[in-house]
This record gives sequence, structure tokens and C-alpha cells, in this order.
Amino acid sequence: MSKSWPTTPLAAAQRAFTLLTLPPTLLVFDCRGRAGLPQRILPVDELKRVLIADTTPRPVRDAVWRELVTRARRDGPAWVVAAVGIAMPGLRRAAGMLSAGWPGDSSDRDSELLTGFLTRLHTVDLDEPRICGRLIDAGVRAVKRARARAEEPDTVHVDSAWSLPPQHPWDHPDWVLARAVAAAVIDPDEALLISATRLDDTTLQTVADTIGISVPVAAAWRRKAEHRLAAALRDGEVGAVRLHARRARDTAAEARLNGLPRVPPPRQRVAGPGLAQSTRHPPRCAVTDR
Repeated sequence: MSKSWPTTPLAAAQRAFTLLTLPPTLLVFDCRGRAGLPQRILPVDELKRVLIADTTPRPVRDAVWRELVTRARRDGPAWVVAAVGIAMPGLRRAAGMLSAGWPGDSSDRDSELLTGFLTRLHTVDLDEPRICGRLIDAGVRAVKRARARAEEPDTVHVDSAWSLPPQHPWDHPDWVLARAVAAAVIDPDEALLISATRLDDTTLQTVADTIGISVPVAAAWRRKAEHRLAAALRDGEVGAVRLHARRARDTAAEARLNGLPRVPPPRQRVAGPGLAQSTRHPPRCAVTDR
């Protein structure tokens, strides 16, 4: 317990599994009466070694995995951690194969892998063979879906040309974003992403570094926020929001508490750390790609 907790998802899961093999949290599996297994009670780390051994028949592995999944569903987090830890060799192998072509941080990839595995843990058919393999396959599919989302073109389609001046009540793009934040259509992080990258020509990498997230995550946040913003503008949810100086100050204070540059008013933009200062003039649509 004196070691610092791992910062990567798979390493953290492995540490949690290791703690289950130590007193007072020692987790055991009763193998007595189960064909093909040592006829004694095994700690889960010994059970793991038995299951990954080449000499253990696949039907025996599936029988144990049926019990592991049943306990994970019925008996709570300790058995969920046990299932992940026992499957760790396969998860690490899958993570290595998925590393080629992954566009972002490996921790994001491993999080998707674990999320897919754990989601499938609750729904996998226990009457089918190769239970552990199908759980890992679900994690692999989750990573591939995340990679496909990150590689989607970052475009927002609107009905009018970007060069047309905004019409009442949208006025300046900064106020559009401020109203959207006030209406909870987007949050200050998303407003910063849209404002800095769409209106100020700041690179997505620079803003992602400022917020402290990866570029693929920043791109996904911005894309989803722009879609929500475009829908809110179409539905008239933003134009009716009245802005007051106090509300604008509160929004800026909230952004600063989160370690973010504020979304400033028009003509007085002060960018965050690493972002160039700029002065803008209306008009330009806040949600249109250039």
C-alpha cells in the first residue's frame, strides 16, 4: 500500500486485482468437485495461472468463467475486479494490437477497452463457449468505435453561408456562446473549444493542452457541442436568454475555478495560457466551419 496508485487504467486494474490476493481482502475460488482443476480452494491469482495454462482444456476454462461472470453480476465489485484481473493477459495483448493507428493517449484506448469488457460482462451469454474471449472482443470493438469517432470529419452543416452577418437576436458570436453557456446548452470548456478554434484560428492541439485533455477527446467534445448548439439555435432555445453583467462575471469565475481561460466579451478577448491575444469584430456565425 506504500506504492503510489498507477495512473494508467490497465495498471490500476492489475493493482486492484493484486490487492484481492492479499490479506485481509484475500479472494478465493473453490475448485473442489470441478473436473480439470486442482481439488482445493485457490486464491484468484493461482486460479488465473491455472486458466491461462496451455494444459487447461477450453471447456474447463468456460466452466470457470461462467461462475466468475455469475459472481461478478451477483456478488459485487470484488468479483468484477477478479474477472478483469484474470482476463488481464488477454486485455494487454489486445491493447498492444490496437496501439497501431490509435490517434490519442494510450490511457484513453485502455479505458475504452475496459469499458467495453465491463459492459459486456453484464450481458454475455453464458451458454455460449469462449466467454473470456468474447468479453475481450467486446472491449476491442469499443476501442475501434472510439477510433472511428475520433477520425470522423470535424464539420458542422448549417443552412446559410458562413460569411452572412448574424441576424437578431444572435448578434456577436461571443454572445451566442455566452447565451448557450447560460442556457446549459454547452459548458465553459466547450465554449472555449469553439471560440478559440473556430473564431480565433487557434489550433485544437493548443486548446486541448490548455484544458488538459487529448486532441481526440477535444475534437469529440467540440463536435458534440457544435451539434447541440446548432440544434438549440434552430429551436430558438438560445435567443431568448438574457445576459447580465453579473451572469457573465459568474460564468468567467466558474471557468477560472476549473483552470480554464474565460470566454470573453466581444472586442476584448484575452486568450488563455499559450493562446494568442486577438481582437475580433462581428459578424461571423459561431458554429460554422471555415
